[in-house]
Amino acid sequence: MKPRFSNQRAIAMTMVEAVVVIALLALLVAMILPTLDHTGRSPRIPCLNNLKEIGTAYRVWAQDNDDKYPMQVAVKNGGAMELVAAGNVAACFQVMSNQLSTPKILICPTDTNRIAATNFAIGFNNDNISYFVGLDADQTNPRMFLSGDDNFAIGGAPVKSGLLQLWTNAPVTWTAARHKFAGNIGLADGSVYQVNAESLQQALQQSGVATNRLAIP
Repeated sequence: MKPRFSNQRAIAMTMVEAVVVIALLALLVAMILPTLDHTGRSPRIPCLNNLKEIGTAYRVWAQDNDDKYPMQVAVKNGGAMELVAAGNVAACFQVMSNQLSTPKILICPTDTNRIAATNFAIGFNNDNISYFVGLDADQTNPRMFLSGDDNFAIGGAPVKSGLLQLWTNAPVTWTAARHKFAGNIGLADGSVYQVNAESLQQALQQSGVATNRLAIP
């Protein structure tokens, strides 16, 4: 009887192939883990959710105030216009405290320089806020900057607290401090976007105004 021979080739991986696959998987995990928080989600997601809730708070507040945002209404009329223009970003959010669920949403999850406040009254100030306030944003110009990450850089230098004026061709970028040279912005119509430096420039050009004045906490 003639011996039988199989024409089928073995499909099992060699030891070298197995090592290569494991190494590639380890590299992939190492690339993904730094972008996740302890819940396994990208820190950008809760940051975007924060800005969405902030945008909703602005619009709800405006419904009771002639369709104007707090930075457009004088202090004597219940707004925060003069205070925010002077750099007191916290005043804007204190005015909207009834529309905001908690002061914790004013902190970006990756912002290690600030801490979340426990309430909007005692001790609440700019140190408890990660997001800028667009001084001139209103609902009649939906593409204006309303809120967003404040970790901007001009000419490679991080911006400081106070008034920041961004014209359409301003050489503005993001620092690496939070979202790896990217950031999140909320527009006057309530929309929120993740943008890199190039998209940030495009958003400025599409804002409909020559200059976006931002209050940096």
